Amino acid sequence: MSGNAVRLDDVIAERCASDPEFREYWERMALARAMAIAVIRYRSEHELSQRALARQLGMPYSQIARLELGEHNPSIETLQRLAKGLGRRFIVAVAPDQATEISLPKGVEILSDVVLEDGSRVLAAAG
Repeated sequence: MSGNAVRLDDVIAERCASDPEFREYWERMALARAMAIAVIRYRSEHELSQRALARQLGMPYSQIARLELGEHNPSIETLQRLAKGLGRRFIVAVAPDQATEISLPKGVEILSDVVLEDGSRVLAAAG
């Protein structure tokens, strides 16, 4: 790997620091990105295409594709359907600040843990 490699996290942090509109968008879409990771990971682990997963969940293929883009926050109904169809728990926790401890059950992996500009915290996990 080149000595000039730049980490994506560093690029995003720099952009958030210099562009308030981007930061607001990035924070607002944290849940969408977390669910995209969860759906893509599930499909990969089970060697499913988007169409096969859509059939398994009884959802239109386009909805799976949209979820995987991570550009739209899923509704509670979509999270319920994913939980039931994938046999996984999805946990979304919102806390008033980053110091607030959020306990998660065993077997649950944090997908996203974001401290918003106002100091509140949004955590998404699946397992």
